[in-house]
Amino acid sequence: MSNTSPLYIHGTSRISAGTTWKDEQQRFRHPDPKTESFLPALYHALQLNYPKWYKMDRLSQLGILAVDLLLKDSFNSEDYDPSEVAIVLSNSHSSLDTDARFVEQLADIPSPATFVYTLPNIMIGEIGIRHGFKGEQGCFVTAAPDVKFMEQYVQSLFAEGRTKRCITGWIDLFRDDYEAVLFLVGPETKDNIIHSAFNKENLYQYLYHEQGAVN
Repeated sequence: MSNTSPLYIHGTSRISAGTTWKDEQQRFRHPDPKTESFLPALYHALQLNYPKWYKMDRLSQLGILAVDLLLKDSFNSEDYDPSEVAIVLSNSHSSLDTDARFVEQLADIPSPATFVYTLPNIMIGEIGIRHGFKGEQGCFVTAAPDVKFMEQYVQSLFAEGRTKRCITGWIDLFRDDYEAVLFLVGPETKDNIIHSAFNKENLYQYLYHEQGAVN
C-alpha cells in the first residue's frame, strides 16, 4: 500500500570540527578537533558501550556516533519493525580515507580488516547491525549534498508503503576533514516532536546554515 502522507523531520544531528549538535542544540565540544582525538572523545561522551566500534574504519565510527546522537530522545525501536527503518546516506569522499590507509599498507602486508571497509556502504551496514535496522539502504557519492535528490529518493521510499522511519543525510570523512548531518524522517505521529517539514528548502537551510534558492 502506498503512503502519500506529508513527511516531517523528527530529529537532527550534526558533527563537525570537534563539535556536536542534537536538534540544533550544542551537546559536546572537544578542544582537539583532529579525527583521532575527537572521535574517541565523543564515543565516551555519548557513553556508548559498543566494543566493535574500535574495530571499524573512521567513516563507520563517525556514522555510528552521528546516528546514536540522532536517535537519542527521538526514536523508540519498539515502535517499528526492523524492516520499516531505512538508511539513505551520501558523501563526497566515498571510502577514500580507508582506501588511502590500505594503499599505504601494500608496502608491507595489507590488513584484511582494513580492506573490508574500502566501500562506503559498509558504513551503512555497520549502522544497521548496531541498531538492527533491515529496511531499504543506499549510499550515494556526490560532490556536495544533493537536497533535491535526497528529498525525492526518501519520498519514494515512503510512497512504496514499507518505510515508517528513514535516517538520511550526509556523512563524509577524509583525514581530519569530517562532517555528519543527519535527519530522522517520517510521517506525523502524535507522540513525536516535529521540527519542520521534510523538503529540499529545509534540508538546504540546515545543511548549509543559510537560505537560498534550491533548483
